[in-house]
Amino acid sequence: MLTLKINREENEYDLYALVTSFYPEQGIKVVIEDNESVRSDNDEISGDAGSNTIYASLTPEKSDKGFIHFSSGEILEKDATFPFKTDEEDPTAVKRQWKLFLYDSLSEYTGRTLPWGALTGVRPTKLIMGMLGTDEEADSLRQRVKKDLYDKYRVSDKKAELGIEIATLESSILKPFINEDGYSLYIGIPFCPSRCLYCSFTAFPIDAYSDRVRSYLDALKYEMEQMRIYMNGKEPDTVYVGGGTPTSLDEQSLEILLQYIGECVDIKSLKEFTVEAGRPDSITPGKLKVMKNYGVTRISVNPQTMKEETLKLIGRRHTTDDIRRAFGEARDAGFDNINMDMILGLPGETLSDVERSFDEVAAFKPDSITAHSLAVKRASRMKQWIAEHGAIKGLDADKAMLKANETAASLGMKPYYLYRQKNMAGSLENTGFALEGKYGLYNILIMEEVQSIVAIGVGTVSKRVHKNGSGLIERCDTHKDVSLYLSDLEAMVERKRKLFSPKAPAIE
Repeated sequence: MLTLKINREENEYDLYALVTSFYPEQGIKVVIEDNESVRSDNDEISGDAGSNTIYASLTPEKSDKGFIHFSSGEILEKDATFPFKTDEEDPTAVKRQWKLFLYDSLSEYTGRTLPWGALTGVRPTKLIMGMLGTDEEADSLRQRVKKDLYDKYRVSDKKAELGIEIATLESSILKPFINEDGYSLYIGIPFCPSRCLYCSFTAFPIDAYSDRVRSYLDALKYEMEQMRIYMNGKEPDTVYVGGGTPTSLDEQSLEILLQYIGECVDIKSLKEFTVEAGRPDSITPGKLKVMKNYGVTRISVNPQTMKEETLKLIGRRHTTDDIRRAFGEARDAGFDNINMDMILGLPGETLSDVERSFDEVAAFKPDSITAHSLAVKRASRMKQWIAEHGAIKGLDADKAMLKANETAASLGMKPYYLYRQKNMAGSLENTGFALEGKYGLYNILIMEEVQSIVAIGVGTVSKRVHKNGSGLIERCDTHKDVSLYLSDLEAMVERKRKLFSPKAPAIE
């Protein structure tokens, strides 16, 4: 157990994220000394700090210096201080300097560097896109952005190049979506055949909820009908049906859902209509036909791995033959935009396992591949699995991600979107690769936050992006329990009405 003592609560998230990136296999306890509160990533941990402690003091309002002290029993003690430079034009300057100082100190102390340096945000490409927004010559601009990324965040040259490449591509893709009226619709289906070991999403076993599926679909229809009112009849640019696993619905229920969407949305005007089929064991020729008939343009068939033993361990309940069958049936049904998700860092997998999986996936010739670095979430069963079996080891995360990049390039794909999460394998990233014209538009829109998202259904979060130059983004969430959502539907809709159309009359 490693203890991080800090004296400024507002710095807790960033400092915790940095320390966990350097010590991914240790429990981290955060002690905020001002109010003597203790937070831990293990609810059972309490008491004294122990022998391994990082003490970080930031008091720029009282002095012009910050202080860090490392203590590991009798092994090493190190003190470090640095002067702050305030910047009236950049209110985040002190915070950024503090993170960078902690990163440099941790790097010196551990002898390690991180590929994304001190950059802890989820959306690196959004930051980079802002840096690229000048009329400067392309080559000199790229070099300046790379230098800024290193000077301010210690981002490695390789990751800076990746971020710039993706941000440049995204900027061209997003141009048609930068307008006052644009928005996208997300529809959450919170049901799955079974819950995967790594999953932290809102998902319930479909068999146990079969008697509430129709009520849930009717609630979604009501939400969509009300959406047309508070969005003043504006049509969405994209529709994304996610979950959960939408194709865990039986064929009849799936058709009812898509029929409802068609009644409330002009399908022909959509720039993209995605259904996250995901689990091969939930895909049938009948469901594929229904999706095709109702205008779905993009689906996923997600292996996560092509190793049978790992599929069983993570609770997927399907085989690699099911993956091959589902993908072939999707092609036969006429789908020409199929994504395949892969996860790097699953328990027990070595680099050779990952390489074999990508070689097998390449043989399918999908239209896009999304490579996820495993992120261990508190809400997943993976957290308990690690507590019982120990930290996941054996994978060279950098080389695994390199294999993902090489596989995508061999298929003619470009990296087109990227995001990061806490506790990711190798402190890396998730990257989407796609063929020209097969980019997942909703993925870019949700990640770069350039347009509003109306999200309906259990466990979803709607987001209003203000276009008045303020940079303001407002959010409202929805109940994560199916029964509570159904019983409180009117209140959920009213919250979205207030978010997107606050001057309109309340919904009766």
